[in-house]
Amino acid sequence: MPGLAGQSTADAVALLNDVRYLADDRLQGRLVGSPGADSAAAYLSRRFRDAGLRPAPGGWFQLFTVSNDAPAALHAGIGGAVGRNVIGVLPGRDPDLRNEIVVVGAHYDHLGLGYFGSLDPDSTGRIHNGADDNASGASALIHIASRLALLPPARTVVFIAFSGEEAGLLGSDYYVKNPIFPLARTYAMVNLDMVGRLRNDRLLVYGSATAMEFTHLLDSLNTEAHFDLKPSGDGWGRSDQSSFYAAGKPVLHIFTDLHEDYHRTTDHWEKINADGLQKVADFTAALVRTLADRRAPLTFVNVPAPVSMGSGYGAYLGTIPDMSGSQGGVRLTGVRAGSPAEQAGLKGNDVITRIGDMEVPDLQAMTNALRQHKSGDVVEIRFMRDGAEQRVNVTLGSRGG
Repeated sequence: MPGLAGQSTADAVALLNDVRYLADDRLQGRLVGSPGADSAAAYLSRRFRDAGLRPAPGGWFQLFTVSNDAPAALHAGIGGAVGRNVIGVLPGRDPDLRNEIVVVGAHYDHLGLGYFGSLDPDSTGRIHNGADDNASGASALIHIASRLALLPPARTVVFIAFSGEEAGLLGSDYYVKNPIFPLARTYAMVNLDMVGRLRNDRLLVYGSATAMEFTHLLDSLNTEAHFDLKPSGDGWGRSDQSSFYAAGKPVLHIFTDLHEDYHRTTDHWEKINADGLQKVADFTAALVRTLADRRAPLTFVNVPAPVSMGSGYGAYLGTIPDMSGSQGGVRLTGVRAGSPAEQAGLKGNDVITRIGDMEVPDLQAMTNALRQHKSGDVVEIRFMRDGAEQRVNVTLGSRGG
């Protein structure tokens, strides 16, 4: 249940305490290269050590410099900033497989004071704490590491807390181009991004089509976990697994779905489902162990990147989605005044089912669809109104800084 609960386990409390530290106002939203992000990196290195990990060759931190032409550099003033990936290593125990690597990752940066990427129109200059996005995933890394360290699996497991994800997958892109361990020896990558708001046991796993074996493996693990499991998709998407998929590696992205606090100032630690976070982390630990102990190779499935795929936040539509998780489309509770959605005639209770050439069965799919477009694009939107399908052309706008 959200927040601390009397019946929560010690592990759930520890997970929530890690989220509380990372999402505290004192860290000022953990913008890449900021003092708050540096404090978060130092904290994560200590927690990795406490969990039983070793530093990577060269130390806990992999440094990279944010390019002046990075997507967020102009808006957030981070060009030239130094980001830190935090890397901990759990050596494998099998003499034949220990040279192969399973990477487990989660970004720990967020939006800082909301100058770039915020979905709150009037929140510039206010702290965006990012408890679910992605203090939850970073805290899960610690939990998974401590579980696996009790009995290390056959392959070596490399835990990476990435920085710069919100500015365009900067940390994971840098690692893939400058790997601590050769990518040729990387067996698979598992990414945790926004895993702290489990509702009705519904767990999304993207990337299940990146290896032929993944669907069966996930179903098998779920016989004990009993999630309402939703595996789907290739490895593309705006989170760090995409960097590894582009490099030819099977990937999985663990996710408990978007919500009304996504990229807003209201993403606070008190709203984290601590028991649900533990359940997701335990499931992911079992998944990583299974991958790291598996003797046979994975059969990689390559799907080309969408032609218009970019690293930004996508075009602006201006809808206000119903966060209750409607199926078969995204129901709207309303539209923002003056937005492209309002100008096109969309309104509350409409259910969007398609944007351009992409089906929109849920809110994540809608977000992905908008990220394939830029301001000024004209797209056809299909939606249901009063039981009848309608279509409308919308000229998309740009998201404000």
